[in-house]
Amino acid sequence: MMAAEQQSLRGEVRVNEPMSKHTSWRVGGPAETFFVPASLEDLSAFLHDLHTDIPVFWFGVGSNLLVRDGGIRGVVISASKILKDLERVENYRVRAGSGLPCTQLARQCIRWGIGPSEFFAGIPGTVGGALAMNAGAHGGETWERVESVRTIDRAGVINQRAPSEYSVAYRSVTGPTNEWFIEAIFRFDPNVAPSMEVMSEMLERRKRTQPLGLPSCGSVFRNPPGDHAARLIEAAGLKGYSIGGAEVSEKHANFIINSNDATATDVEELIEHVRQIVIEKHGVELVHEVRIVGEVAQ
Repeated sequence: MMAAEQQSLRGEVRVNEPMSKHTSWRVGGPAETFFVPASLEDLSAFLHDLHTDIPVFWFGVGSNLLVRDGGIRGVVISASKILKDLERVENYRVRAGSGLPCTQLARQCIRWGIGPSEFFAGIPGTVGGALAMNAGAHGGETWERVESVRTIDRAGVINQRAPSEYSVAYRSVTGPTNEWFIEAIFRFDPNVAPSMEVMSEMLERRKRTQPLGLPSCGSVFRNPPGDHAARLIEAAGLKGYSIGGAEVSEKHANFIINSNDATATDVEELIEHVRQIVIEKHGVELVHEVRIVGEVAQ
C-alpha cells in the first residue's frame, strides 16, 4: 500500500510493529505492517485498495497465537477497536461482533436470561477467535449456537454465510478462503435458564486450576479422544520442564508459560518436545490447539 493510500485511511498504520506487544505469550517478531481500522468501512476500504500480492493476517487479541521471532510478512489487521457490537435481535437470538470478548457475551446473555451461554465465559478471547476455531469450555462449543455469520473478504466485500458453508469439528473450522468473521447471530435455547452462579463457579475454577496471572496462550494442545492432554503431559513427568524462558506450568500441564523472557523459539521448541515425549511415553500424538504463524528468525 502506497503512502498516498495510507493518508486516506482513518485507522492507524504502524510499520515493524512488535507482535510481542499484542500476544498473550508476550513473544513474537515484528509485523511488517500493522493496521488498526477505525471502522468497518475503513477496514473495507483498506482491503479493497490493498495490492492482491500482499499477504493479509487477521489478528484478534492474540490469546491463542504464537508468532515466530522472524515476525509476519505483509499486513496484520487488528480489529481490536471495532466490531464490538452486542444486540438482542429476538428473544433467544443475539448478534455479536467478532471483536467482542467472549466473557462480555456470556455476562450480557445471562443478564438477558438467555442460555446456555455461561460456557462463553470460559473462552479467553473474542467472538471472532471463538468462531475461527470452534472454541469451547465446560461442555459448550461456539458453533453449536451459530445461526449465521457475516464475513469480510480479501476485496473488502461483506458476505452473509450459513453454518452449512463451513466444516466444523472439535477446535477446527474450515470454510471459504480469504474471509474473516466480522459478526455472528447466535441462537440460544428457550428452555434453558442461564446462571450467574454457574458462570462465577467456572471462572473461579479457572483461577484455581490455571496460571492466569502469567503470560500463556491457554491450552496448548487439543484433548485427544477419551482423554485429556494435561493428564498425558503430567503423567509423562513434564510439569515444570523448561526450554529457555518457556516452561510447562506446574499448575496446569497443558499450559506453557513465559516464565523468564522467553522467545517464540523457546516456546515452539518446548511444544515440540512435549509432543515427542507424550508420543514416546503414551503412544498418543497430541495436536496443538495454538496457531503458530510467522517467519523463523534469521
